[in-house]
Order: sequence, then structure tokens, then C-alpha cells
Amino acid sequence: MEAVIVLLTIIVPAALSYPAGSFMYLVLGKEIKFFSAFADRLTGNTRQRNQSWREYALSLLIFNIVMFAFAYLVLALQPHLPLNPDGKGVISPDLIFHTVSSFTTNTNLQHYSGEVTMSYFSQIFALMWLQFVSCATGISALAAVARGLGGKTSVGNFYEDLVKTVFFVLLPLAFLTALLLAAGGVVMTLQGCAYADTVEGIKQTIARGPVAAFVAIKQIGTNGGGFFGANSAHPFENPNLITNFIESLMILLLPMASVWMFGKITGKMRHAAVIFTVMALLLSAKISFALYFENGRTPAFTALAVEQTANLEGKELRFGKGAGALWSVITTATSNGSVNAMIESLNPLSALAPMAGMWLNAVFGGAGVGMINMTVYIIIAVFISGMMVGRTPEYMCKRVETKEMKIALITLLLHPLFILGGSALFASGLIEGVKTGVSGYHGFSEILYEFSSAAANNGSGFEGLPDNTVAWNIITGVIMIVSRYLPIILPLAIAGSLAEKKGTPESAGSLRTDTVLFGFVLLGTIIIVGALLFLPVAVLGPIAEHLSVTIHQ
Repeated sequence: MEAVIVLLTIIVPAALSYPAGSFMYLVLGKEIKFFSAFADRLTGNTRQRNQSWREYALSLLIFNIVMFAFAYLVLALQPHLPLNPDGKGVISPDLIFHTVSSFTTNTNLQHYSGEVTMSYFSQIFALMWLQFVSCATGISALAAVARGLGGKTSVGNFYEDLVKTVFFVLLPLAFLTALLLAAGGVVMTLQGCAYADTVEGIKQTIARGPVAAFVAIKQIGTNGGGFFGANSAHPFENPNLITNFIESLMILLLPMASVWMFGKITGKMRHAAVIFTVMALLLSAKISFALYFENGRTPAFTALAVEQTANLEGKELRFGKGAGALWSVITTATSNGSVNAMIESLNPLSALAPMAGMWLNAVFGGAGVGMINMTVYIIIAVFISGMMVGRTPEYMCKRVETKEMKIALITLLLHPLFILGGSALFASGLIEGVKTGVSGYHGFSEILYEFSSAAANNGSGFEGLPDNTVAWNIITGVIMIVSRYLPIILPLAIAGSLAEKKGTPESAGSLRTDTVLFGFVLLGTIIIVGALLFLPVAVLGPIAEHLSVTIHQ
């Protein structure tokens, strides 16, 4: 039964991703009069002035600054705003900064428990609203990158793309998903906490709220922020096997669909199929790896192999012992970050799989941005391939030269810089007020995971880390902001640079990016680059912990 669920979790969203990507292309890639007229009214007819990549990036940044300021104001004024039936109080400024940074950047890394800290007004008009517009920002940026790479003279208009994405992609899908979740038992109410008397005579307070609506966009938009502190491990967010499957499906749907949208906008569907296959292979490998080490024997040394399935604390047992490991892989592969079990409770090597998902950050990645990240790997793979055969590298019939490679390498190296630099700084003890739940290899893994989650705009956590401190809130908040916008703006610059170049007709000597051979080159590039950047630190954390547990037992 568990194997069937695993297969369905991959196959169903993969099958639905093509029609979803085709619809996204109709919304963002074609001039459909109805969609354009609607966007015109809301944006003041800005679509008549197409934007360069610099103008597009500036518009994106300005809108996101407005998003940040509005959400910060809502959380700061929470005690004085309506829809606060349980009287939620003041939130500390550093936690507000971290929370708003997190939700604005589509990260949703939470250093608070929603049912304890946030009013309904804050959850709906600050956090849930950000989950819509932050996701739309990523999808819009991908559309712009695809237009530039596909040879368009303009990358489009950010405000038009944003409006179309929110109103014609995210809102309808979120509404349908919320109805399905509510029908499946997810709580949906604006009433305050419920109170009950237990059989022991103790008064029990039961938190509730507009959960189904919140969870719908949380999963669809690869956001991941939980209405409750326990996220989708909470029975009000995820009560049964049906809701668990629906939420898993929605986590994968738009990241997968983004690949097909990219292919249709660029006019390179065979190339998109190669990319999709590479991503699917990597995702399947990580799922298999995590499930093997969570469910089976630990094969570090056959003579020392021990059963680790007795470790049950913090794990999801309602849907099978592998449910938590499966969810942890898809949530980190897609930059979603929600959990249905505590990732810290996974066996050490099982926990390595979600870390690897955040380190690569392009298997399928966040909605829109995952495919943007993949374009950086593609540029590098194209350059390596061109150098190997002694030809000027070309992508989409445009020459990839020094300028594009410099931008691609800077984009690629920023990611490990924030993860490894932040982990080293906090693990060294140089920052006051930094504590971990435990010491040793596992304590290092907690720090490493937190910075991986922040830099990958993922949002999941080991959760044993006491992270609601000024140091953790400010530094991870800054990392989330920088790690969000530079990896969007720099690929936009690559697309803009290639769009300005003259195309070169394909010839017998051209490097084709729509072949099985290029798929292997791209796969090898991702694996080799990822291993070079992150394997040493993996040895210091989860691998070392795995070996220590194995040897001791």
C-alpha cells in the first residue's frame, strides 16, 4: 500500500502538470484578450509599455518592498486590529522582521506557533495574502526569463504578469483546493478557540480558524507556512489520508507545471521534456534514498547494520512509517517547507535527503523560481559542453559568453556562501545567544539545516533548534531576503543579455539541448556541482551522526 501511495504522489501531479502548465502558458505566454483586459484595468493599462529586464526587476523589487511594509504594519498593529477573538498580543520587532521577511520571500520559515502568536486578521491579511503574491512573483519572474531566453525583445510587464498569475492561476486553484480540504475535514471557521472538559476534569483550549483556506495556498504556492505550529502534522491541517494526498499533490503541481510553461513560452518543448525528466529522476532518487534509510536497514557497514525503525518519536504513523520521509523530500525538493512529521526525528541519512533538496534547489524547486534556478545549471552545462567539443557555447541559438558565465557562477556560488558561511559562524560560537537543541553532530545538523532552509527559501526546520532569538531572527531574515531576490534578478540579467544578441541558426555542429545526451550532461553537472559544494559539510553532520549511531549500536 505504501509503495502505491509513493507512486501516486509522483505520477498524479506529473500527469496533471502538463495541462496546468499549458493553462499557465495561455495566461502568461499568449495575448488572450480577456486576461489582458482584466490586467489592464487593475494595473492602469501599464501593459502598453513593455519593460526591459532592468525595469522588470525594479518593478518586482518595488512591489515586494510594498508587500513587506504592509505585512510588517499589520503584524505590528495586531492587538488593535479586528478578527482577534482570542486576544493575541504584541509580537517582538525581531520576530515580526523575521516573519515578514520569510513570507515575503516565499520562504515561510516560522519561529513562532501560529495558534499561539497570530490573530486571524494577521493570518489572513498579512501571511495568507503574502503567500499569494510571493508565489505570483516567482511565476511571473519565470515567465520573464523564458521570454528573454526565447528571443522576445521584451521580457514583459511585471504588474500585468502578477495580476494574471494571482487572479487566473492561484485564486481558482486555491479556491478548489480549499473546498476539497474542507470537505475532507480540515477546519474552516472564523470563531475563536473551542473549550472542552476532558474526562479528567481539565479545561482544554482547542485552537481553530480559517485553516482550509490558509493550507490551500500554503501548498499550491510552495509556501509551506503552517496555520498551526505543528504544520501539516496537526490533525486540523491534515486530518486523514485523503487530505494528506491532496496536499502532497498540490505541493508538486505548480513546480512541475512551471517546466512546461517555460517550454511553451520559449518554444522548446523537447528541451522542457529533457529538463522535466532530469528533475523527475533526481526527485525519485531522493525519495528512494530517504525511504530506504527510514524503513529498512542501515547499510553503512553490513556487519554493523542495525534496525533504526524503532525510532518513532515525532514521526507520522497515521499514513505509514514512510509518510514523513516521503513528505520531507517533496517539500524540500519544491521549496515548500511544510511538514507532516518532524524532520529532526528522521534517521540521520533520511534527513540528508531533504537537505540535499535544499542544496540543489532546482528539483523542481519553488513555483517559478525552481525553473529559474535550473536555467543557471543549464547555462553552466552548455558552457562545459561547448568547451569539451571546442565550440562557442550556445543556448536557445544565442552565444553564451564570458558575461553570462560570470553571472551564472555568481548566482550559483551565492547559495553555498550563505549556507556554509552562516553555519560556520553560528557553529563557531562567535554569535552570542546562539544555542542548539543538542550538541555534537546532530547539533551541527540543526544549524546547517536552518541555514539551508533560509538560503533555499524553503521554510522547513529541524524544530529542535531554539531559534526565536534576536540573532537567529535577524540573520536568517536577511539571508532569506538576499537569497530570494539575487537568484531572480541575476538570471533575469542573463535572459536580458541573451535577448539582445543576434541569433545564430542551428547547424550540424550546434549543441542541441533537447537530446538524451544533454540530459545526462545536465544531470552530471547538477550532481557534481552539488557534491563539490556540499559533500564535505554533509560528512560533518548527518553522515557523521549516522556512522556514530551505527557503531554505537
